[in-house]
Amino acid sequence: MIENLQYNNERSQLAIPEYGRHIHKMIQQVMAEDDKEQRNKQAQAIIGIMGNLNPHLRDVADFQHKLWDQLFIMSEFNLDVDAPFPKPSAEVLAAPPTPLAYPQSYPKYRFYGNNIKGMIDVIVNWEEGELKEALVYVIANHMKKCFLNWNKDTVEDRVIFDHLAELSDGKIILSDKDEVLTESENLIRMSNKRFGKGGRSKHKKYRNPKQRRK
Repeated sequence: MIENLQYNNERSQLAIPEYGRHIHKMIQQVMAEDDKEQRNKQAQAIIGIMGNLNPHLRDVADFQHKLWDQLFIMSEFNLDVDAPFPKPSAEVLAAPPTPLAYPQSYPKYRFYGNNIKGMIDVIVNWEEGELKEALVYVIANHMKKCFLNWNKDTVEDRVIFDHLAELSDGKIILSDKDEVLTESENLIRMSNKRFGKGGRSKHKKYRNPKQRRK
């Protein structure tokens, strides 16, 4: 009996191990069937079993299409049946994915982040008006808070205005206006209230009003 034992490393490799070896054996039996009508019936039965093994896929729009694609993959694209969907191509499946272009951005002032630079690039094209002036002030105020997160010392508004003018290629100038940003002490105090020393957000623990205070 011991001599008849089989180990997985001695068996053929499974195309989709999640379905187990029995499903793969059933597909091999369907491929050995000469009658195409019988192959179609058996393939439909296997699709039903595969669907029962994946109940979480029933809400997926292409549920049946995915099952048929997996059926052909497990048959190594050699199964000859009438499928309701086009047969997938082995070349397409084996083709490597298209590499994604990772955005390479090296801002001069990294403590502001790329989002601030993106907001500045958008707002410079806006029409002049109260909305643009208000948003420019919000961006400058946020830049000051980011600067204080990087450098806990105080910072003059003139430094923020100079950085804003540089990042906007000279299109946003606040140094000649009477704009006053939030005081550094207030921004630092707001940041300390939100985050503790360990960087965790401070929230009051929920207390059920019906519970008695000890």
